Formats: sequence, structure tokens, C-alpha cells
Amino acid sequence: MLYPNTIEQKLGFDKLREKLKEACISPLGIGFVEKIRFSDNFSMVEKLVSQTAEMKRIIEIGENFPSQNYLDVTPFLKRAAIQGMLLTQSEFSDISVSLQTIRLCLRFFESQEPGTFPLLSEYAKSVKIEKAITDAIDRVIDDRGQVRDSASTELSRIRKQLISEQAGIRKKLDTMLRSAKSNGWISEDVSLTVRNGRMVIPVASEHKRKLKGFVHDESATGQTVFIEPTDVFESNNEIRELEYEERREINRILLQLTDLLRPFVPDLQKAYSFLGLMDYLRAKARLAIEMNAIYPQFTNRQFVDWRNARHPLLHLSFQKQGKKVVPLNIELQEKERILIVSGPNAGGKSVALKTVGLIQYMFQCGLLVPMEDGSSMGFFQNIFIDIGDEQSLENDLSTYSSHLTNMRHFLTLANKRTLFLIDEFGTGTEPGLGGAIAEAILEDLTKSGAYGVINTHYTNLKVLADKTAGLVNGAMRFDGEHLEPLYQLEIGRPGSSFAFEIASKIGLPNSVINRAKEKLGTQQVNFEKLLKELDIERKVFADKNIQLGIKERKLANELADYTTLRSSLENNQKKIVNEAKQKAKTLLSDANQLIENTIREIKENKAEKEKTKTVRGELEKFNKKNLVIEQVEVPVQEEEVFEAESGAIAVGSYVRISGQTAIGEVLVLKGKDAEIRIGDLKSTIKLNRLEKVSNKTYRNATGEKNLKTSAKGVDMNERMLNFSFNLDMRGKRGEEALGLVDQFMDNAIMLGYDELRIVHGKGDGILRTLVRNHLKGYSHVAGMQDEHPDRGGAGVTIVKLK
Repeated sequence: MLYPNTIEQKLGFDKLREKLKEACISPLGIGFVEKIRFSDNFSMVEKLVSQTAEMKRIIEIGENFPSQNYLDVTPFLKRAAIQGMLLTQSEFSDISVSLQTIRLCLRFFESQEPGTFPLLSEYAKSVKIEKAITDAIDRVIDDRGQVRDSASTELSRIRKQLISEQAGIRKKLDTMLRSAKSNGWISEDVSLTVRNGRMVIPVASEHKRKLKGFVHDESATGQTVFIEPTDVFESNNEIRELEYEERREINRILLQLTDLLRPFVPDLQKAYSFLGLMDYLRAKARLAIEMNAIYPQFTNRQFVDWRNARHPLLHLSFQKQGKKVVPLNIELQEKERILIVSGPNAGGKSVALKTVGLIQYMFQCGLLVPMEDGSSMGFFQNIFIDIGDEQSLENDLSTYSSHLTNMRHFLTLANKRTLFLIDEFGTGTEPGLGGAIAEAILEDLTKSGAYGVINTHYTNLKVLADKTAGLVNGAMRFDGEHLEPLYQLEIGRPGSSFAFEIASKIGLPNSVINRAKEKLGTQQVNFEKLLKELDIERKVFADKNIQLGIKERKLANELADYTTLRSSLENNQKKIVNEAKQKAKTLLSDANQLIENTIREIKENKAEKEKTKTVRGELEKFNKKNLVIEQVEVPVQEEEVFEAESGAIAVGSYVRISGQTAIGEVLVLKGKDAEIRIGDLKSTIKLNRLEKVSNKTYRNATGEKNLKTSAKGVDMNERMLNFSFNLDMRGKRGEEALGLVDQFMDNAIMLGYDELRIVHGKGDGILRTLVRNHLKGYSHVAGMQDEHPDRGGAGVTIVKLK
């Protein structure tokens, strides 16, 4: 079920339908386009989209698929089905060339491997074109669309006689023409012509009496008359009679051919339906290629899971301009099935809403959809939308009354298989009442189990989404510093309207804006401020994540190089050790052999003194040459010295973990445990594993100064929860601004932040200079610099802490 009946116009599908018509070659395909309807039959949608995907694949792989002569001859077939009717030569010619296109299509699918294009191949098998009828048409109609001379014996005789008569009369007329030219009755450039189907000679009016014959016509100026000479009058009559005979014979042949065609009309109508489908699928496939559309995974249940989905019409329009559409990532599942989208005006909420509606609608009409691989499509039986101003003078309905009428329809008919889309929910009446009614309606829609996307500015709906199962907040991202929309949907948090910031940017007086904030109330202002700061922090952290990713990839490469080098060294070490062992083994064997020989010689010489001395000398020489091992000095790493300190471990003491070199500071004592800070890390360690060290040891190990901050009475968890590393002080006066800086720096130093961000704006640079000069007095400040130009440039100071 669809609601309202103008859903195609509201979503823009009517424009896609027109583009499909333009892509069709013939009225056959256009007829299919006009019949496109939203389907709530899962099997039908699956079949339609699969057919389109198969045709897209045919075009993309460059297969030789027919692309011309998609002619619509169905009106001819309807007339041929009536007894006694005949088709003309041109009509049979159109049938002949279009049947050739159908045969080429069928031949294409017959030539494919089984299963390559299963749906289209199966459909092609059901199409029949009897060879008898195509052969009969080819025997009668030639390539120029004329009846062949050989179509019948009588026609051949008539045309031969006609040619003979025409040749004879032309010969006579040529003789007369030359005579008239020589007599000066006509100019030299005049030639024979035809009037009323008869051959005549053009003669100047003043000489028309000199040539006997019948005047058939005269020129527009009356200066030339066209005369049929008396001598060829009978021959012209004969030619006319032969032409009548030829026409009668052709009609007889065409009537006979039509009678032969008549029994095959049902099969031919089905064949031309197949040809129309091919034209229609080609149009859908070409549009899909132009949109870079795909066939995502399709499941018969209700959900939305799209990656980089693009609004089809916006994509086509931007493509012509050389621009790219910001894609949409959206997921609706059973536990978070209704998305409440908020954000500033002109931030892209309506486009995102229509993207969801149009893509789901076009898919269930059998079209491929513009999104990335990895996306999945769900299936809905109902699509309800409430988009745009529905004010009606005829029905005496205001905009708000029209919205409520739509809501009544939604509440009555919405169920678990419904997808609904509501733009600017609750607007059109007094905000307090409109917000309350919108909240009550949303509660009932949530209970119905329906899926949907709602755009709103109401804070109460954002709060409801945050605490109600089935609802989820979403925000259209916005550059809070440059006050420019990013057109990116972020699911999981509400968006800010940035009303005050936009009002300030366009030049609304600060006094007016401040009074508006007072009237709105502190709670709402703080809520909007928090949303803005969260958006800024998210952007900064996203940039840092990118930088961290780069560093991680670099580290991974270096680790891989180290692993390779280490493996190489280990392999070389094993090789060297094995070679050394082998060499030692050889040396030992040689040494043993030498010793045995020495002993034997001593015994044999009965221990003669000189001989014994000689043999011992040879043994010592071998020892010096082969068995002396060089001494390698191994440097011994100097052991790090830790200076212990007496006394019990207390909060603020510096300690090291036994057996380790890391030095930390005690933050909290909890019985036999202590919470310590080591650099930016915090950990809980048993007291008996800690050793108290001196301040000097701590400074030498960490490079930090002895900073003792009094944290008595301070809830550190609360400070960490409420602290933002981004301080926005635009519009503040000097003294007030410096007070904020001091408070900001105290909290940052206490919480261990290493980088801060202070937004002071550009202006004349006075506040920027004042803040930076003040920060120079902090010993913990390591440096200051401008933010990246894309994130505020000189209007933002990045503070690096030691």
C-alpha cells in the first residue's frame, strides 16, 4: 500500500520514469516503462531486479547484443488478425527487420553457457518464431521494403512488359525532345519529366501550339507547360494500365501473405512483448550504469542497511556538473527502527529523507539502486510519506491539518511491514502543542512496530529517542566553526539547530541573541552548546584517528621490517654456529690425530730428549694456529639506579613497581591497593608490590617537575566527565576570557591532557594576542600554534602541554 497517491511526484520517481522513457529505443519499451508499479510481492521484485541486473551485466561485458530495429508492429498484427485485411509493403518490411532483431536476441541467449543469464535465457526459450513465416516474408519483400519481382510469375511478366513500354516511350520522347531543342522551342538544359503518372515534355508557353499533344500542367509562373505528345498518348495509356495491373497483383500477393501470417499472430505478439522487454531492460540497465547502481543483497524482512547510498536524481545532476553527492550511510534494525534526524535548516535532512524513500521505492519497482557493495535491502509492503506543504484551498485544510490527516492514516494502517517518512514532524502550529502531539504520535508509531525516518527540530523528540527502545537519534553533521553544512548523516546522537550561531553569522545584533538565550532558558542553551561542542570534538578526534592510523601503518611496516631482519639474523646465526661446530669437530679430530702420532713417536724413540722436544714444538704450533679463540668483549649495560626513600607510601608519593623500571605517582589509596598514574595511564597495584622512591628519581625517570596539586574535595570522575578540551570564548571580554582560561588550564593540567583547543575567533586579533600572552606565563605550556585552516586557522589556538 502506498500513501498518498502523489508519492511518485513527492519522491521524484516521476522524473526517473521520464529518464527511462528517453533511454528506450521504441514505443514497445516505453509501454513497459509506463506500466512500472510498486510491488509488494517479494518474488516479483526479486525477479524484476534480477532481470535488470542480468541485462546490466550483458552491457558491461560488451557482449554483441542487438541495439537497433526495436520496432513496434503490434498495431499491424492486430489488423492482420482480422479476416480480409492486408498489410502494406512498408508494414511487412518493418515486421521483417524487427523479426530479425528478435531472432538475434534469441540466438544470443542460445549461445550462452547454461546459467550465465538464467532468467532472460528461460524467457527467451518461451518465444517462438516460425521459420515458415519469416521465409515467406523474405521471399516477397526485399531489403528495400519492396515486393520482389519473383513474388509471382504474373508480377514478373507485368514488370518486364512495363519496363519494355517505358523504354519505348522514352526513346520516342527523347527524339521529340531533341527536335524541340533544335527548333528553339525549349532550352538545352530541359529534360523529360512526369506529370500525373505520365511522361511529358516541358515546353515554353509561346511554343505550346507547335507541339501536338495534351497539356497536363504548367509552371507556377505560367511560362512553361508540360505536354504529352499525341504520338506517345497510347503508349502512356498502356503504361498506366500495366501499373494498375501491377498494383492489383501486389495487393493479391500481400493479401495472400497476410493470410499466411494470420495464424501466427498470437506467437508473434508474444515475441514482440519479448522485444519490448529487452528494450525496457536495456533502458533500466543503461540508467543503472549511469548512476553506478547495483543489485544489493535482498532479504524478505524489514530493515535498512545501506552503505554510501546516493540520491539518484541528485547523483545524475551532479554528475553532469562534475560534482559528487555526499553519500548516505543508514541502518534501521528492529531495536533501532525509527530514526529521529535533527540538525540545522538546509543541512540535508530532507534530501536524506527522500533518498531513503526514493531508493526503496525504485528498488521495489524493479530498478537497481545507487549504493556500494556490502549494502543490504529489506522489503516493505507499505510506504507512507508526509513530505512538503499539503495546504489545500479546495478542502479548506491548513498545512497542520493536512499533516494531522496524514498522521491519522499512518496510525490507522502502519504495521511491522511499513516504512514511513515524515519531514518536519509536528510543525505548522504552536511549538509547545505541536511538540506534545508529535511526541504522542511517535509513541504510538513506535508501538506499531513500523520502520521510519523523521526529521524534526523538537528537543522533546530527541530526548524521547534517547530513552525509548525502538528509537534512535541521528544528526546531519554541521561545521560549527565555519557554520557550513557537511550533509553527512551520523546515527547515534542528536543534532543541534545552530540557531544562535547562524543568527550571529548573518549579523543579528548580539543583544537580541543574548535576550533570546535568556528567554529560552539555561537548560536548553546548555543542551545546544553541548551538542555543538560534541560535534567539534568529534571532528578533531576524527582527524587524530586518521593521523593515528597513519602512524599505526608506519609502525606495522617497521615491525614487519624488524621481523624480517630478525629472522634473517637468526638464520645467519644458526648457519655460523653450524659452520663453527663443524670446523671445531674437524679441528678436534685433527688434534686427536696429532696427539696420537706424537705419543707414538715418543714411544718409538724411547723418549729421546731432542726428539720429544721437536714433537712437542709441532703440537704447540698447531695449538696456536688452530685452537686459539679471540676474546670478544661484550658491553654490559649500566644498571639504572633508583634512589629509595623511607617512610610509608601515601597519596602523592612517587613509587616504582618492584622488578620494573616504570615510575608513577600515587593518586588514591584503597586498603591494600593503590591507584597510581604512570604517564597518561592509571592502574591499581597491590601496596606490597610498590617501592617508594625520591622526587629526584621521579624527575630523572619521567622528565616531569614535582607537581603537587591539591585534589582534596574534588570529584575527579565528575571533572573528567564534564571537561571538554575545546574552550569557546568568542564574544567574551578580556578579564572574563582570562578567568575562563585559568579555570580551563587548571582542569586540563589536573586531568593530564597534553593538547587543548581554545576558540577565540579572528576579528582584529586582540583576544587572540591577550590569550596567548597569558598562556606564556604557564610553565606547563610547551608551545602554541594556529589550528589547521580547514578547522578554524588563526581563529583557534592549539595549546601543547608538557
